[in-house]
Amino acid sequence: MATARSRSTRFHSWGPDEMDRSTTTTPTHADEFGSLTFTGDVMLKRLPADVFDKLRQTVRKGRPLDPGIANTVAMAMKEWASEHGATHYCHWFQPLTGATAEKHDAFLNPDGNDGAVSTISGEELILGEPDASSFPSGGIRDTYEARGYTAWDATSPAFILKNSDGLGATLCIPSVFVSYHGEALDKKTPLLRSIQAVNEQAMRILRIFGTDRGVSTVVTTLGSEQEYFLIDEGFFYDRPDLVTTGRTLFGAKPPRGQELEDHYFGSIPDRILDFMNDLEQELYKVGVPVKTRHNEVAPSQFEMAPLYEEANIAADHQQLSMTLMRRVARKYGLVCL
Repeated sequence: MATARSRSTRFHSWGPDEMDRSTTTTPTHADEFGSLTFTGDVMLKRLPADVFDKLRQTVRKGRPLDPGIANTVAMAMKEWASEHGATHYCHWFQPLTGATAEKHDAFLNPDGNDGAVSTISGEELILGEPDASSFPSGGIRDTYEARGYTAWDATSPAFILKNSDGLGATLCIPSVFVSYHGEALDKKTPLLRSIQAVNEQAMRILRIFGTDRGVSTVVTTLGSEQEYFLIDEGFFYDRPDLVTTGRTLFGAKPPRGQELEDHYFGSIPDRILDFMNDLEQELYKVGVPVKTRHNEVAPSQFEMAPLYEEANIAADHQQLSMTLMRRVARKYGLVCL
């Protein structure tokens, strides 16, 4: 049995490499939070002061974006994304399909001298033109009128999505999706219009009561719980209703509810807890402030709840959360519904 003296002697005989390994710490969630988002702190470090101030006026006060700063912001965003392994960018938008959509473009462009450079222009940052013919339009136009436009939403931070194999990444630029005449073809445009309308009417009420002094904007916040099911892949593919619709259309009730050890707020199964830990790590990197997790009422049902954020960002984070939940679930042989 080792004595206190012998243990102390071994400690002091460690070489430099061993000492370094003994004091190495792994990054915490706080260290990684927002590490893959183009946030205000990142912009402050990478943008000239005047450009940063103009962009902040757009983000915080909803003022029109100055096109003159677009090229500078685009290059700063590209350089930051490239440092994180991104080779492509996309306008990330939310058509009327219940999911997100994206069209990837490479940073690579010919330089005119038989070579290539990595770049993105201000025009490419602000505006995109994806094919809109395959997306629901709410009956506002014929489907053969394929033209649709994406436009950068500067009030929601750009972020990087890593490939599932970790070998590549894409810069995602949150965007609205509209028709040639400005009709909304997505869910973000009506939300932004609603936020603006609430702000205008709230400010009107404050002025009526004389309580608007020092108030320039009324911010709408949101904190949506995300309830979901995790089904083993083997069981999932045995159920045509789950595969086709993502929900139960037939079948019997479970033999019992959650009256026993797997009740609401009961201990989370190890496999599910591993999934949750992995998911939270990915969500923290893209700035999603996940706070709470627990079993839900139904068998195989669980819940995740974030902190409140500005409504537009919170809505984007909900869409992003669902994407990452489905992706991470596959790593554990599960399907997220």
